[in-house]
Amino acid sequence: MSDRHIKEMVKEEYRRAARQAASGASSCCSSSCCATEQSRRDQDPITSGHYSAPETADLPAEALAASLGCGNPTALAHLNPGEIVLDLGSGGGIDVLLSAKRVGPTGKVYGLDMTDEMLELARENQRKAGLTNVEFLKGEIEEIPLPDNSVDVIISNCVINLAADKDRVLAEAFRVLKPGGRLAISDIVVRGPVPPEIRLSVELWIGCVAGALEESEYRDKLALAGFHDIDLVPTRIYRMHDAQEFLAGSGPNLDAVTPQVDGKFISAFVRARKPIS
Repeated sequence: MSDRHIKEMVKEEYRRAARQAASGASSCCSSSCCATEQSRRDQDPITSGHYSAPETADLPAEALAASLGCGNPTALAHLNPGEIVLDLGSGGGIDVLLSAKRVGPTGKVYGLDMTDEMLELARENQRKAGLTNVEFLKGEIEEIPLPDNSVDVIISNCVINLAADKDRVLAEAFRVLKPGGRLAISDIVVRGPVPPEIRLSVELWIGCVAGALEESEYRDKLALAGFHDIDLVPTRIYRMHDAQEFLAGSGPNLDAVTPQVDGKFISAFVRARKPIS
């Protein structure tokens, strides 16, 4: 499976999710990170329950409808007034908008996405939210269109696992962070060996499962990129009944596979820092 093939498949799924969110329907697609209907989305073991009602009360409904993440990095990252934040794979913009409130009018938040439909939706959500300290950029997370040493904090929500070239993504994140800058991302992480039929599934790659890094490999790649103070904290551990939910219809024999993935996949909050010198 080529990097370009993976990227095009991901683009197509997120185009579909953006169109459905913009039309007022629940975001849905064939992957595990998307629900087939609103009630199922609300119970999805990966995407559900990350945002509180007070957090999203004054945000457009479309921003929440397009949220396909596996965590809430804005709640876990400590954002200060006046800071510059970058969201890698910003989608419909929910984490950008929440971050913009935290950094205030003296700060700024960039959202980076490669999908025109998601960017259009995000900009409309920004307009509805009335936030002016936000800018959405078109581009790929493997080639961030910002200068060196220009960002205080990088956030991301269940996107790094979708990248075929994760080393390139982390190297780019390191490049654009200021010395002392922070990486604070939510992602799917693997603990232990995973059945090969899951790793080979394009559908599950799009669904945040097949492309997930093993925990020690994640730490090693961050260190290789130059990051220090690396920390990985589980926020959800997916058990066998969760696996049956997000593997349903994906191809693997559930009776054979689900016992092998019980407790292997987690949502995690990954933190790291770029050294000051």
